Amino acid sequence: MKIKWWGHACFSIRTADNTTILTDPYPGNIGYASIAEAADIVTVSHDHFDHNAVDKLSGNPLIIKTTGKHKAAWITITGITSFHDNVQGSKRGSNIIYVIEADGWRLAHFGDLGTALTTEQLQAIGQIDIVMIPVGGHYTIDAQTAFEQVQAMKPKVVLPMHYKTEVLDFPIQPVTAFTELFDSTQVRWLESAEITLESLPQDMMVYVLQYVK
Repeated sequence: MKIKWWGHACFSIRTADNTTILTDPYPGNIGYASIAEAADIVTVSHDHFDHNAVDKLSGNPLIIKTTGKHKAAWITITGITSFHDNVQGSKRGSNIIYVIEADGWRLAHFGDLGTALTTEQLQAIGQIDIVMIPVGGHYTIDAQTAFEQVQAMKPKVVLPMHYKTEVLDFPIQPVTAFTELFDSTQVRWLESAEITLESLPQDMMVYVLQYVK
């Protein structure tokens, strides 16, 4: 499995049979380069412009933007209801957490999660190997809350997303607000936007993928 961070909350997940799942595509006007990868499946966590730009993508992918269980060949994607804020969605609406089961692993993409997970949500998510979680605050949970959530879930790999970068002019925190909460031995700064996972680490690791223009 290969995972590439395009920027913001957008990752491409390429499975062993070369099926590509794309999460929360953004438009080309928020600072990050246009997404130049065709997808077979696209997940949309909520209908805000910086997460739902499916019209900018090439091809004719399967679009998933609802809760419940979705099957695409041997891949299972389950959408779980959550909120984009900490007041039951009254400010920014709802958000969908997606649990993706592929290549024998379970991944979770948290979209613009805006509040700590409930016990019921944690149970619905279950045991997760890889999490893609927002850490920038303001529009989503902040670094401290994200840290607490991953401690509760205990995944093997944490991929932070939705944080301030040199090309993104949003009032959110940089990724260092999140990484400094971990022991330095748990954080790996990668020079590439892409990682290849053939096996998972024994203990939790945070991989900070480098945005490549």
